Amino acid sequence: MELLSQADHKTSARWALDCVERVFFYYENSDCMDHHPKEALNVLKEWIKTGKFSMAVVRKAALDSHATARKIEMDHPEKSVARAAGQAVATAHVKTHAIGAANYSVQAVFRANENLNPEHSVRKERDWQYNHLLQLLAESKAS
Repeated sequence: MELLSQADHKTSARWALDCVERVFFYYENSDCMDHHPKEALNVLKEWIKTGKFSMAVVRKAALDSHATARKIEMDHPEKSVARAAGQAVATAHVKTHAIGAANYSVQAVFRANENLNPEHSVRKERDWQYNHLLQLLAESKAS
């Protein structure tokens, strides 16, 4: 959270998006046919690109992605990905939602690796998230 507090709003959103996109294959490779999590990420991409913000659009995208998550069984990684996408798009409204996107992304990794070595996988994902945020912060300061 301390490192995230140093990021501007769009850097936080970019980080949230990148965290979710890293694990989105869990959703895409599942039986879920619902398009709402992908749409949520598209809404966030549009905001990052244009800066145009519509609370109604962002709220609907977030709520629809979370509704998708509620339809998925409890311990499946795709449920976590749908939640992560909902949190990521909400970052357009409040930048601290980025931490929710990162946490749900890690939860997806944990759930996908429960029968293997989830602690190692989670540690690797957290390390990537931290280092990626450092990289994005450096890039934002350089530009």
